[in-house]
Amino acid sequence: MSSPLVVGIAGGTASGKTTVCRKIREALADCRVAFIDQDSYYADLKDMPLEERRQVNFDHPDAFDTELLVRHLKELKQGRAIEKPIYDFITCSRKSGSVRVEPGDIILIEGILVLHMKDIRDETEVKVYVDADDDLRILRRLTRDIKDRGGDFDHVVNQYLRHVRPMHMGFVEPSKHHADIIVPHGGNNEIAIQMLVGALRARLAAPPMPKW
Repeated sequence: MSSPLVVGIAGGTASGKTTVCRKIREALADCRVAFIDQDSYYADLKDMPLEERRQVNFDHPDAFDTELLVRHLKELKQGRAIEKPIYDFITCSRKSGSVRVEPGDIILIEGILVLHMKDIRDETEVKVYVDADDDLRILRRLTRDIKDRGGDFDHVVNQYLRHVRPMHMGFVEPSKHHADIIVPHGGNNEIAIQMLVGALRARLAAPPMPKW
């Protein structure tokens, strides 16, 4: 059995990464596509008081259980299903239970630091960076964190200034240099996404490349 094609999709917060992944999955509906998101692998902070959890820098590499994520990624590459954690963004802790993810011909792994973290990056064959204007990302982040994750305006703005923006400049934006493909304008760039899908189909159909 040939190894699956692993596609790492990174980019700034609210840049459209999830939308790009969704459109890839829709366009490759005839293929087996496994999907894992880095956000599901935040370290479990259930033993920390809630107010302390809310002060954690969730945009720093140390906020993630990268060891578990890489282990799960390797399991999928070996053709074995995984039990992906479920993370609760309101309580900043893992929920009980898990989501079963079956292996696929393509494995999509999405997250802000997917291309920054070498342990993850080394497991990918195709590296994608989803780019979007900062002002749009800020507005999307504010809307998402307030409406969907229970944040209040002052907390979300403070978190953006203290954590999100510095981490973007320090870790996320520089990881763009690792990308094979950059998708500008986020999930709305239909032409770029179509070209990406075409490239993935070509890679699936091509014989394995020799390792030098």
